[in-house]
Amino acid sequence: MSKHILIIQGHPDPDGVHYGHALAAAYAEGARDGGHAVETLSVATLDFPILRTQAQWMDGDPAADILKAQQAIARADHLVIIYPLWLGAMPALLKGFLEQTLRPGFAVGHPDKPGQYAKLLQGKSARIVVTMGMPAFVYRWFFRAHSLKSLERNILKFCGIKPIRESLIGMAEGKPAHRENWLGKIRALGRAGV
Repeated sequence: MSKHILIIQGHPDPDGVHYGHALAAAYAEGARDGGHAVETLSVATLDFPILRTQAQWMDGDPAADILKAQQAIARADHLVIIYPLWLGAMPALLKGFLEQTLRPGFAVGHPDKPGQYAKLLQGKSARIVVTMGMPAFVYRWFFRAHSLKSLERNILKFCGIKPIRESLIGMAEGKPAHRENWLGKIRALGRAGV
């Protein structure tokens, strides 16, 4: 079954020369080969402010680029979020984007009772692709993949997105054969739409 896939490129550098950009291109190529519709959104090219208060998140008016991103997310059946691990977590620009985009009225409902939100993005799935300089098993086992788990549990599942799959690419600046191998794996995931 073909899907509408949105690739969210979370690298904050708009130059498009990083390994994460090659991974996004490989996923998109595979997805198109698999008969899926593909959109790509580069967080680095968007213009939006950082949220500073709860009131801004609850009731503020999203910037024009955030509204376009919300429309792209609404169209998608499957989200692919790609980012480099920086200081043990996602880059701040990507976190700011998610805070701006996944707000009440779009991703979650306004609570009737404090702490209870309706999950408005149910029916969508996601894949998270994280590149890092360390071996992936070190991040997963020693550091417990804490920021990845936070993204999955506290952001995506909070909005109703599931299942969520992950691809952790360690030693991302390593040998060319390692990088090419991962490009092939990501291309195959795109073809399958997962």
